[in-house]
Amino acid sequence: MYSGSDCAGNLETTIVTKQGDQSGMAGSQGKLLHLPALEITQGPSRRLYTFAVDGKQVPSFAAVSRVRRDSEQQLHGYQRPEVLAHVAAIRRYVESDDNPLLPNAIVVAFDDRVRFVPADAGTDAPSYVRLGTLVVPVSDDWEDADKPGFIVDGQQRCAAIRNADVAAFPICVTAFITADQADHRSQFILVNSTKPLPKGLIHELLPAASGPLPNQLRVRQLPATVLERLNFDQRSPLRHMIQTPTNPTGVIKDNSMLRMLENSISDGLLYRFRGNEDSLPNIGFMVTVLSDFWTAVREVFGEDAWGKPPRKSRLMHGAGIISMGYLMDAIADTSGSDDDVPDVHGFAAGLKTVKDYCRWTEGTWDLGDGVPRRWNDVQNTPRDIQRVTDFLVTRYYAGQGKRHDRSSRLF
Repeated sequence: MYSGSDCAGNLETTIVTKQGDQSGMAGSQGKLLHLPALEITQGPSRRLYTFAVDGKQVPSFAAVSRVRRDSEQQLHGYQRPEVLAHVAAIRRYVESDDNPLLPNAIVVAFDDRVRFVPADAGTDAPSYVRLGTLVVPVSDDWEDADKPGFIVDGQQRCAAIRNADVAAFPICVTAFITADQADHRSQFILVNSTKPLPKGLIHELLPAASGPLPNQLRVRQLPATVLERLNFDQRSPLRHMIQTPTNPTGVIKDNSMLRMLENSISDGLLYRFRGNEDSLPNIGFMVTVLSDFWTAVREVFGEDAWGKPPRKSRLMHGAGIISMGYLMDAIADTSGSDDDVPDVHGFAAGLKTVKDYCRWTEGTWDLGDGVPRRWNDVQNTPRDIQRVTDFLVTRYYAGQGKRHDRSSRLF
């Protein structure tokens, strides 16, 4: 049995045919679904609607908004692809069980073409709930993008019921009405944040999410926004190099780049631009500084180490990305006052002082601890990242006539 929550009533769905064109509808004839529903008030401006509907009817008014990017690299949608094995398992259960039960309500985000018509007053219901009818436009001519609803949670169940060899299967739906796509994404993240949802998908959705988020996601929203700019801006040296759900061929793991950004934002070069209570983060400046640094990395270490998968170049590996972030902070630390930020040439000069000690694609690292390591024996573990970072930063400071304090942990 698939667990879940209750819904309101065993009520009849009414379909009304309406002639004439309607705003946002394709074709000359549309239909209106009249769904008996409860309106529940949550907060000053939040309204939830709970109702029952035949699961076979859901595709007529709600689509799955697949996460993707357009030709301008703008993010659209938020849902991952269907998990076919999960869909098949639910379908078998619905078709073969003598008394199937799917109590979980699916969650649908409606646009403002959907409206709630309250019933006549006079009930003894609490002030936060009203009985009425949800009026939902449907049309057989619509593409998915034309439909008034998007499935925020429950796409696997909807797909299973859609494909199941059953005449009908009523389900519970919880819905909200908003015209804001960012609100859709925020609700999707919140609903799925405690489930085994791919972290990469959540990270890619964070920059376009709005509203309150759990603290562990809120602190990643700024670095995720910077990462998006680095990955999709035309002038970024890291364009299309960071692996995300909409850019699966990237060679750098998104989590490695996020950790590098988080470290610098919390206590490094990027901290200068993170803003405060009176000012917003200067994301543009962050992206410019990072683009200058990674352009310098590409120029100094060249094609032998740049742009290759981690198994062929440890520069693109988690240990390389994170340690280079700390080296970026160290180079900036020796450039003068906080107002002085190195450009491409300044970063390149600093990187050249450690170039000959690096073993990104061949050879053996001598990290100063008496244990030689082949280049591809360096792993994405805290210990190895610490060792490589300490080694590179110490070498850099030595070249500047300064001493690196190894007693201060970098993370």
